[in-house]
Amino acid sequence: MLVDKHNRTFPYLRLSITEVCNFSCQYCLPNGYKKTGKEHFLHQDEIRRLVDAFIELGVWKIRLTGGEPTVRKDFTEIAKIISERSEIKTLAFTTNGYKLVERAQEWYDAGLNAINISIDTLNAKKFHDLTGHNKMQAVRDGIDKALEVGFKKVKINVVLLKGINDGELDQYLEYVKDTPVSVRYIELMQTGDNLTYFNKFHQSADHIKGQLVDRNWIENVRNPGDGPAANFTHPNYAGSIGLIAPYSKDFCTGCNRLRITSSGDLRLCLFGNFGIPLRHMLQDDDQKNLLKAAVRKQLDYKASSHFLATGDTGIMTNLSSTGG
Repeated sequence: MLVDKHNRTFPYLRLSITEVCNFSCQYCLPNGYKKTGKEHFLHQDEIRRLVDAFIELGVWKIRLTGGEPTVRKDFTEIAKIISERSEIKTLAFTTNGYKLVERAQEWYDAGLNAINISIDTLNAKKFHDLTGHNKMQAVRDGIDKALEVGFKKVKINVVLLKGINDGELDQYLEYVKDTPVSVRYIELMQTGDNLTYFNKFHQSADHIKGQLVDRNWIENVRNPGDGPAANFTHPNYAGSIGLIAPYSKDFCTGCNRLRITSSGDLRLCLFGNFGIPLRHMLQDDDQKNLLKAAVRKQLDYKASSHFLATGDTGIMTNLSSTGG
């Protein structure tokens, strides 16, 4: 098992397989993804070698991220490669849901068993304004389809935005009344290129927490392998509400994940100040021990916390560049 000097263990790997995204969300890629002509994302053999090494290091949960990971034509094949490893208990992915209705069954059959879908508002006009696409209902239909085909863990990601969606809690509560999904409010995070937007729209997750407590929602104990969300449940609701508050005290004490960028760099923290190139150690099966030793060594440099509170966003330009 991977353990850092702060005695945190890391069973969870977030693996970005592309920086490309077909949405243009205001807080991430307001002008859409701009091709550089240098795109050269990890290929299937490199991903296989990477996953096998991390499994031997104790990883049992992997999330495929982007950009939008499903824009890769070989997304299903990548999922199959990973799901064939019996040691992987949870194979998840994060998506904007634009192809979910058509392909949920295919992806479930490929071995994916958990899914996060971004839907920052249940208002169709606001959704269009935020993402650049008039697909709110299509995404909601995709959520229904994911539940229908058998996904047991379905989470809805909602980036909390002051004056835009911070007044929609009632709509989301109505949604989870009979729908067994977890709606997770995520505080807007400052990145290298969104300071003006952040200052205008950042809203503390306490804004939602107070309303939940007033309505007798109960905060649950975190399970091993869970992400950083504080999860709230209510006996009269099929679903739950989660809060991800990276600016809160001690947010990083329960960190349990490492990140790999789409070009093969190890990121010890989403907002770290450096990335460690691993791709040169993914070219041959015989390099596995070298790769494992390099990853173990880098954990000596994992800081106790990010430094977002001081405005230090590290080398994070936007969330699509590392996988969020």
